[in-house]
Amino acid sequence: MELAVYNTKGKATSKKVKLSDSIFGIEPNDHAIYLDVKLIMANKRQGTHMARERADVAGSTKKIKKQKGTGTARAGSIKNPLFRGGGTVFGPRPRIYGFKLNKKQRKLARMSALSYKAKEDSIVILEDLKMDSPKTKEYLTIMDNLNLSGTKTLVVVAENDRNVYLSSRNVQNTKVIEASQVNTYDVLNCKKLVIAESAVDKIENLFN
Repeated sequence: MELAVYNTKGKATSKKVKLSDSIFGIEPNDHAIYLDVKLIMANKRQGTHMARERADVAGSTKKIKKQKGTGTARAGSIKNPLFRGGGTVFGPRPRIYGFKLNKKQRKLARMSALSYKAKEDSIVILEDLKMDSPKTKEYLTIMDNLNLSGTKTLVVVAENDRNVYLSSRNVQNTKVIEASQVNTYDVLNCKKLVIAESAVDKIENLFN
């Protein structure tokens, strides 16, 4: 699959980039995508929720009334979950929501996501972004030139560029990541995938 390389003015250059069919042209595996996205979302959960159960509630352990003869149910502690102020029954506990997913399956999921974008013609190859200083206005101009203003966009650069990152940080519906950070969720969560020219090789080396 060959795509034209666009410059920052939104014009197609004479250069073309060939995307590997083994990465951008495979038959997508929906189940692998489901598992990888589920794992990514699970890892984002803090898991620090906690309710005070019977053992955590402050209170006396003295038997609050005699066992028999009251006409009501027996009760042995004021911390009983049935009483007001008592502990919670089976309340949430701190836990890790992540689970194990094989590397090959995660790799398949990412390649499937990239293949979906390629099939939808949602990939734009852009000349390498270079900014002397963080300028949000300049970044917005580039997006306007590419007709991507207001479109949910994921920009993949070859290496971490602080100026590009800071320029895009306050812009809604756009995200800049390194090629080594490409993941299934971010790829599927955007309408247009903008890949820097030098990042294409980085992505292909990542999967090969």
